[in-house]
Amino acid sequence: MENGNYLASQESSNNSPTLKYFNFFFLSSQILGVLAVIITGAWISKFKGGLAWQSDPSKEFNYHPLFMVIGFIFLNMEAALIYRAFRDMRKPKLKLIHGAINAGALIFSGIGLKAVFDSHNLNKPPFPNLYSLHSWLGIITTIMFGLQLLFGAAMFLIPSSPMNLRKLYLPFHTYFGAAMYVMAVASCLMGITEIAIFSMKTPSYSDKSAEGILINFLGIILIILGTLVPFLLIKENYRRIPKPEEIAIQLSNSNSMDE
Repeated sequence: MENGNYLASQESSNNSPTLKYFNFFFLSSQILGVLAVIITGAWISKFKGGLAWQSDPSKEFNYHPLFMVIGFIFLNMEAALIYRAFRDMRKPKLKLIHGAINAGALIFSGIGLKAVFDSHNLNKPPFPNLYSLHSWLGIITTIMFGLQLLFGAAMFLIPSSPMNLRKLYLPFHTYFGAAMYVMAVASCLMGITEIAIFSMKTPSYSDKSAEGILINFLGIILIILGTLVPFLLIKENYRRIPKPEEIAIQLSNSNSMDE
């Protein structure tokens, strides 16, 4: 990879006081993110009957929790933290990878939403849609994520976008990225709790069955990610340091705007 050492580099050495504990926190986020996907898949496979599409609406629903965890929890995290991990990679390439991973996250989440709507509408009798706080928060998060992707692409991937406007928008882009990750975690926590309460009959959720314990472990992992990922994003010392040539380009563009 183009001068890009993953994690530790000349400026991100464990001995660097500005990046103290970064490797530990970052690797913890990766392990927990993978665990969240694995546990969700195991839960669906062992306790929910696996996956199917419209031929079996109850199993089509299972795409919803799986794809939401893959999209909004794992891929969203990977896109957000790529600037922290690949600190030596050139920024134009980072931007493209960041945007591509976020687009993948939105695709997974969109399929997950279609699955839940299909499973409700194709059921006999149909289930109502969009009545719970979980569904409201999930839709709001998805819309905000799509707008964040759209505005981010317009600001940072189009070369002609004004540098001053980029600088003005960047703090909002970072803040809403962290905020939406917390919203996504909150929505997932509500969703798995709803599934546990409404779908677990024999044994029920209150019986402390293996399924209920697995769901609780998944919830704890999501809570840890919901605090760890925003911490990595907002901690000033963990931000990527611009390269000298990038600063020179910014100064040149700023001078051109002032002329």
